[in-house]
Amino acid sequence: MENNANIKKAISVEGLVSLIIIGVFFTYLCSIMGVVNMFNTLISTAHDLLINTVFFIMGITVLAGAFGSVLSEFGIISILNRLLSCLMKPLYKMPGAAILGVVTTYLSDNPAIITLANDKGFKRYFKKYQLPALTNIGTAFGMGLVVTSFMIAQQSPIGESFVLPALIGNIGAVIGSVVSVRIMLYFTKKEFGIDDMAVEGCDKSFNILKYREVREGNIGSRLLESLLEGGKSGVDLGLSIIPGVLIICTLVMMLTNGPSVTGAYTGVAYEGVGLFTFLADKLNFILHPMFGFSSYEAVSVPITSLGSVGAAIGLVPKLLKENLVGGNDIAVFTAMGMCWSGYLSTHVAMMDSLKCRNLTGKAIISHTFGGLAAGISAHWIYEIWMNLL
Repeated sequence: MENNANIKKAISVEGLVSLIIIGVFFTYLCSIMGVVNMFNTLISTAHDLLINTVFFIMGITVLAGAFGSVLSEFGIISILNRLLSCLMKPLYKMPGAAILGVVTTYLSDNPAIITLANDKGFKRYFKKYQLPALTNIGTAFGMGLVVTSFMIAQQSPIGESFVLPALIGNIGAVIGSVVSVRIMLYFTKKEFGIDDMAVEGCDKSFNILKYREVREGNIGSRLLESLLEGGKSGVDLGLSIIPGVLIICTLVMMLTNGPSVTGAYTGVAYEGVGLFTFLADKLNFILHPMFGFSSYEAVSVPITSLGSVGAAIGLVPKLLKENLVGGNDIAVFTAMGMCWSGYLSTHVAMMDSLKCRNLTGKAIISHTFGGLAAGISAHWIYEIWMNLL
């Protein structure tokens, strides 16, 4: 038992340090907001997010899941794969098969790439040094369809359409993914070299790039089954983001927002201590040229996407309602939300599944720069486009 890395002493320095950090954090909140107001705001914010944000996101994930399942069942994804696979080598230095990972994660979430990466028929197209980079390329497109659909569906107070900003955000995410994967490949080449294949001597009788599996039955039954199964996967995805939205989003909102309009704390939802706003103000000379945020509060969205993109997009409706963000911000949110898509909470498990735990730090560093590149690219593409109109 003593050799088990997952076993620690019941009472240790780790526990004491954690207790101190938690105590300092809540003491800080209570000293500004008051104990009763702090707890009331904490609970009220989580409840409002559950009712007005999570179920809205779940509605999108169900529709997106059904749509994606139909695309897969009737070969539309295979057509996209054939059309886009020629871009993988010049852009990413990856085999054409990697486009399956892009499409799969775009229609679902980051870990979907692991299902493919554990398939020998898929892995045989890759060299050993390329396989760990699947974590980066998959994460860069995680929940892409959900994020894009959510941004397009938002209502602007001034009647602005967010279709173009969301599409520009997708372009920014592609640029960020290229940066992330290229940096990761630099590290993996040093680790594995460039000659060894990921799988040696596997059965090559089934080519996943030329053939696909379909459901049994006629066209009508296949359509209905794919719609229902895809919708069910959307429900599962919608349920899985509830902890992230309620926990991370609530804390971020409380660290970002200020008191009520009267300047006093009343314990209602969405009040806070304004810490992130204060820090963003001090760093505005860096953040504004890079991302062009319309307000200090906007920085909370990319910060939240580090842990959960579902929680991050949950912040957007309130920012829009208060007229704190606009088209440029939506483009940047889409790019950074897609590219980062909670990578700090998924990279460790994904790299462990690929048996590349020792490269987890490298993957995180690579993806950090990739997300920054995505946001910067989206901002400047949006600015250039608007100046051309």
